[in-house]
Amino acid sequence: MRIVSSAKIKTALREDLEESFQHAEFRFFGNIDEARSSLPEADVLITYGEDLTAREIKEAKNLKWIMVISAGMDLMPFEAIQDKGIMVTNARGIHKKPMAEYTMAMILQYARQASIVRENEERRRWDRKVTMTEINQQSIGILGPGAIGGEIARLAKAFGMKTMGYNRSGRPVEHVDHIYSDHQLDQLLRVSDYVVSVLPATEETHNMADRSFFQKMKETGVFINIGRGSTVKEEELIHALDNGELAHAILDVFKEEPLPEDHPFWEMEKVTVTPHLSGISPQYHPRALEIFKRNLEVFLAGGEEYINSVDTSKGY
Repeated sequence: MRIVSSAKIKTALREDLEESFQHAEFRFFGNIDEARSSLPEADVLITYGEDLTAREIKEAKNLKWIMVISAGMDLMPFEAIQDKGIMVTNARGIHKKPMAEYTMAMILQYARQASIVRENEERRRWDRKVTMTEINQQSIGILGPGAIGGEIARLAKAFGMKTMGYNRSGRPVEHVDHIYSDHQLDQLLRVSDYVVSVLPATEETHNMADRSFFQKMKETGVFINIGRGSTVKEEELIHALDNGELAHAILDVFKEEPLPEDHPFWEMEKVTVTPHLSGISPQYHPRALEIFKRNLEVFLAGGEEYINSVDTSKGY
């Protein structure tokens, strides 16, 4: 059994894998180019997913399983993977703690005017007229309330917020008070004070947040995107903010990353830009590899009950 990793993994975690699975041969590399010579012999590949193309899938003649140690798989060559019948699992859910904390931090900073307070402090300005608001009893609408959205809802309820979610199935989610199903998105947008998108990048979600989407939001509403930049029509969000159709946008993901220096978002007072860091945490790799270890035990035993199996026909 040969396991190749194109994801850069810390030494202590490598040693733990080797100690836990002594009958497997591990080969660790810093990127896919370094790993290329070992791909033809690999039974299992650990990857971030962004480095794979149809070329690597073709070269990996013995590959049976790809473990993607991230949740997003926008760039994965699923057609080539499906053609060869390769199993895919990912690290869905490991981001829920840091991304939920990020979301609540951004909401609190907006409600308590943290940027203005900080600016006043730097200027030694004593101004008690800065408008403060509470998030208690305000509503938060979560688009795509899976593991991350459910954790956001849990924290939001601790602040007394009303929690709502939108998914196509109408399936209930723990800590979410009310679920809006397919064709009910408009209702959620109209009643939410904060709209948080945790949506993946799919054909259905591409440019989903368009002019009509923002027009249905409250004029006092705040849009937060921690899902995928491809879900937002950025020029129409700019138009909506300029026209007062919503109050503010907090964006951690963008269509083009890094966000170009001349992008309008940088200069807009109604936009908070963060550089795709909502999921960053020192616990990222340990959590991802814990999922891998549990799945590897199943794989070696010839089992079928894997954590976070991915439907390669759908890409998620």
